[in-house]
Amino acid sequence: MTQRLVVIGAGMATGRVLEHLFETDPDAYDVTLFNAEPRGNYNRIMLSPVLSGEKSYEEIVTHDDAWYDDHNVTCRFGEKVERIDRDRKVVVGENGEVPYDKLILGTGSAPFIIPCPGHDLPGVVAYRDLEDTNAMMEAAGTPGARAVVIGGGLLGLEAAAGLRLRGMEVTVLHLAGHLMERQLDEAAGYLLQKDLESRGITVMTQAATKEIRGDAHVEEVVLEDGTVLPADIVVMAVGIRPQAQLAKDAGLDVNRAVTVDARMQTSDPDIYAVGECVEFDGNLFGLVAPLYDQARVLAKTLAGEDAAFQVKELSTKLKVTGCDLFSAGDFAEGEGREDIVFRDPARGIYKRLVIEENRLIGAVFYGDTADSNWFFGLIRDGEDVSEMRDTLIFGPSYQGGAAADPLSAVAALPPEAEICGCNGVCKGQITQAIEGGATDLAAVRATTKASNSCGTCTGLVEQLLSVTLGDGYSAPAAQPICGCTELTHEDVRRLIKSKELKSQAAVWQELGWTTPNGCHVCRPAVNFYLLADWPLDYQDDPQSRFVNERNHANIQKDGTYSVMPRMWGGTTDANELRAIADAADRYGATVKVTGGQRIDLLGVKKEDLPAIWEDLNDAGMVSGHAYSKGLRTVKTCVGKDWCRFGTQDSTGLGIQLEKRLWGAWTPHKVKLGVSGCPRNCAEATCKDVGIVCVDSGYQIGVGGAAGMDVKEVERLVDVTTEQEAIDHVVAFVQLYRENAKYLDRPYKWLAKVGIEWVQEQVIDPEIRAGLIERFDISQSVYQKDPWAEHVQTRRARYAPLADLTLEAAE
Repeated sequence: MTQRLVVIGAGMATGRVLEHLFETDPDAYDVTLFNAEPRGNYNRIMLSPVLSGEKSYEEIVTHDDAWYDDHNVTCRFGEKVERIDRDRKVVVGENGEVPYDKLILGTGSAPFIIPCPGHDLPGVVAYRDLEDTNAMMEAAGTPGARAVVIGGGLLGLEAAAGLRLRGMEVTVLHLAGHLMERQLDEAAGYLLQKDLESRGITVMTQAATKEIRGDAHVEEVVLEDGTVLPADIVVMAVGIRPQAQLAKDAGLDVNRAVTVDARMQTSDPDIYAVGECVEFDGNLFGLVAPLYDQARVLAKTLAGEDAAFQVKELSTKLKVTGCDLFSAGDFAEGEGREDIVFRDPARGIYKRLVIEENRLIGAVFYGDTADSNWFFGLIRDGEDVSEMRDTLIFGPSYQGGAAADPLSAVAALPPEAEICGCNGVCKGQITQAIEGGATDLAAVRATTKASNSCGTCTGLVEQLLSVTLGDGYSAPAAQPICGCTELTHEDVRRLIKSKELKSQAAVWQELGWTTPNGCHVCRPAVNFYLLADWPLDYQDDPQSRFVNERNHANIQKDGTYSVMPRMWGGTTDANELRAIADAADRYGATVKVTGGQRIDLLGVKKEDLPAIWEDLNDAGMVSGHAYSKGLRTVKTCVGKDWCRFGTQDSTGLGIQLEKRLWGAWTPHKVKLGVSGCPRNCAEATCKDVGIVCVDSGYQIGVGGAAGMDVKEVERLVDVTTEQEAIDHVVAFVQLYRENAKYLDRPYKWLAKVGIEWVQEQVIDPEIRAGLIERFDISQSVYQKDPWAEHVQTRRARYAPLADLTLEAAE
């Protein structure tokens, strides 16, 4: 008989419980899932890439609406649970009661907020969920904005790194003497601080917050020593506390958190708890690995199987802003303990091992963590290391007197050696999965979940594949464009050109697509390839574009849209500003100055889009393409006309480039910058294309990045005239259009083809002329304002309930 299971909290731990349950017996329980957040399970570990702009929220969703539908889960998202009535066995939500036979508490934890004066001011946020992340991204959108992050632990540093990558001035305040003092010793903490400071983040240790000041919003942070730090946002990241009040009010046993036994059962035999709200044997839990262990045990318990949760020795392997860190065991100094230390200052590598009674009891690594799993195994197993004492610091490949085959270390690991700490997957499980038919990384992930969370163990999993399969394993090949075909992006591009395929139907037919009309993954890519290669023969298919590109505006989390008119080179005039002000009043929009030197109108209803576009068109303003896979903006400084350091007319050149390039579809978004002198106020050296003006002319760089990957441009060419600069940039953009994989930014494409090959193409006068000619042909078709076109011919599609089919698919 199917039982009623109610789950409170749609986090990573309860999500994993449901996965295990549905795998074991999908019909055992009728599940109702409450979540205070207005959404389901997503990977909170990956909020940092969302903050930095490297990923979108959609990319970190673990269970989407379709998953819940497929498993018949009744979702009550955005609804808080008010109380649990254990006598009647019902959960009382804001919108009514739900009876249960079994109940799981997964209420998680809440951030600790320092109770200093001003802690409740608007602009003071924690860093725990998507709303916090959105608040930080919004604050980072203001040029020159300043952030103060209180807390130098993992979350605080991730927040600081993400805000810095978004252009904010960031100061980290940490009460202890060095960063991440629970995971790192002082030497490693010093290296981490040095690395963060090299990235433009100010770090203040032994810094105690006295108060936060501001009238209607946070304005500054005051320290105990009297230091005053201006702040537009303050991020509290000083720790978490289990959320156990609901359990306590229900009369369950609660200490620091909800107490459970080894079966994850509370003091009520029909109520269980899992995750950060749990206390077991006096221990609290915050890392994902033990939470997943708890989930596995609870799923077995609910399925009527025997299982028991055990507290394991934990390691910490983290990646903070590109800095590799690892720590495990006890690395404190003590009598009778011996330290083995390895330092390589030139490469920023530090390793420290702590040995006691011929056993490794602690380790701290910074800069090189490749062998961390092997060292963790020695700590956990208590193995005698006296025979390898002299070479121990160099890792498993050097045991036996000389460097061995790198795979031998992996082969020597025992079956119980943990490979994936996040999901608690050992070598034996992975080997068993490989022998059972999981012969590539994707299959191992699907079978065991190894490398499916933070990804730091991916290399080890691939080494296990190689060790287990031998010659039967080859390194990962390029992935097919989607499940509709075995062809890669590169294959499709080549065949579209060689076979002269000029329609989507031709691609599906001639290249053997397994689905009649492609899918939402391949259609946008194929649409772009056809558009880029055959601009005179192929007509762009709006239904093969993402929702923002179809609607020519960016959809926001509340369902409204943002409208961003183009401001050539960041310039505007009184007439345009009046039009923007009038539009903001007329359509109830919020006005926001963006980091790309433009003005964004936020909160516009879909049905109002044609009208606001028409009003802006009347003032001479066109679409800023802030939604497109194409030219976004050209950021400029004021140049020589105003600045005493300016060497050339950077603003004028930026406007010429923007007018030349706007409307061009590209594999991914493209951003340009033109700085009037080497002081680089327009940040040209981290743009997709950047020009730095010098006395002798123009230095053109390409392939910069300022997201999760921070990368300086590679020098393409130096030229002496504006026209040469424009021609070389146009040729580079067209070369990128013709050769790059869809959704690869220029820096990723450059890493594949090499700057030397690009220089050969762009600098050669004949090849450059051909690239420019083909670009101009494309622009003759597509360089037009989509706002004006939709106002005239497609106004009806913006009526309420129109155009929902593919939006739901995306």
